[in-house]
Amino acid sequence: MLATLTPAPSPAHDDAPRLTPAAATPERREARRSALVGNFVDQFDIFLPVIALGGVLSTSSTIPDGLVFAATLLGRPLGAFILGTLADRRGRARVSRGALLGLSVCTGLMVTLPLHTSTWAVAALLALRFAAGFFLGGQYSAAIPRALALTEPQRRGHLSGLVMAMSPLANATIAAATMMLTASLGGAYTTWGWRLLFVVGALLPLILALTARSAHAGPAGHSHSPHESDNRDPAAHDATDDEEERVTGRVVAALFTLMTGLWLFTMMGVSVLTSSLRPHFSPHDVGLVMLVATAVSAPTMAAAGAVSTRVGRSRFFMAFGALACIAAPAAYLVAMHAASSGSIVATTIAVATVQIVTVSAYGPVGAYLAEHFPESRRSRGYGSVYSASIVLPGLYPFWLPTVTQWLGRSAAVPLVLCVAGLLVTLAPAWIRGSNVGGYEKVS
Repeated sequence: MLATLTPAPSPAHDDAPRLTPAAATPERREARRSALVGNFVDQFDIFLPVIALGGVLSTSSTIPDGLVFAATLLGRPLGAFILGTLADRRGRARVSRGALLGLSVCTGLMVTLPLHTSTWAVAALLALRFAAGFFLGGQYSAAIPRALALTEPQRRGHLSGLVMAMSPLANATIAAATMMLTASLGGAYTTWGWRLLFVVGALLPLILALTARSAHAGPAGHSHSPHESDNRDPAAHDATDDEEERVTGRVVAALFTLMTGLWLFTMMGVSVLTSSLRPHFSPHDVGLVMLVATAVSAPTMAAAGAVSTRVGRSRFFMAFGALACIAAPAAYLVAMHAASSGSIVATTIAVATVQIVTVSAYGPVGAYLAEHFPESRRSRGYGSVYSASIVLPGLYPFWLPTVTQWLGRSAAVPLVLCVAGLLVTLAPAWIRGSNVGGYEKVS
């Protein structure tokens, strides 16, 4: 019976985790749950101020919402590097729980803030968003590599797709909740109603942290050994000095380039597209369009992760990026034309198409990044590349207006989408065929 449950390692990946079913099943299940729910919490928190406070900040405060978003982005790379390094050395489960608790405190404190123009209120809001970004960067740097290392090689793409699909689900959840509260509370939403969403945003990481801790408790309240409870990818070999050196330079630059392209997809295909719809539709209709579109992109993102295992992750990204160079700008222009005509149905279909041909590419990225870093640097490497690459695309409120002045409103976003597709296409070609990491890659 045990022989049928234990995956037989192939010669191609002798360093893959070998865990007996009795010991592995609970830990694998808990690690995957932490990665899935943790990424939902991550995306919920990072986009919560953007969606839930969009109208509030514009009516009750002079704080630019782009500045609030930027404060979060700047904290993420720092948290990914510091907490990711700590996770590699001290245990990924422990660091992930600590980061979740820190995120809960930061988001909870935002509930108490008055959103007005006093210096201390502005400083407190930006400081809390920076701290939240710090803990966010550390949380997924620990949880996602840990879950992937405890997953069979042939299933990592599938798990990666499911984990990344939590992002559009989180955005859809925020959009739906915001629509419900604004419809039911009316003007009271800008006064106090928005705080309800931040209470939820504080409770989610707290609940995840507490349940993750209890999942590691052994019989009669005794915890497992540190090796079991704070797993650092057991049986995946520690990297040699040669591997440590090979992961630097070209590999890191290529991964950074890939993620920059993906984040440009997100900013143009989600944030900018949302704001471009507002002159044509009511806030309720805009929320409905984006709710449907992001919900549609979730299953396609999950499917993309599974497809990458069959065709190879590098080939997937190169093919997807090449297609997106043409399809993404075209879909965006169709969406804008449909919006200008006032057709809510045509606009919804076009916006959903934009989502499919852009952010669906995130599906395999969790596995792809983790597979390129050795065990001793996996959390730090994964988190740093994932977080640092978001800063330039995330600061689009400061550089996109200049591009728009140069090229015009109708050409600026399509051009950026085309550039994003080129980055996604070219980046994997730089490192295709390399074999760096604690377990095999699906190239």
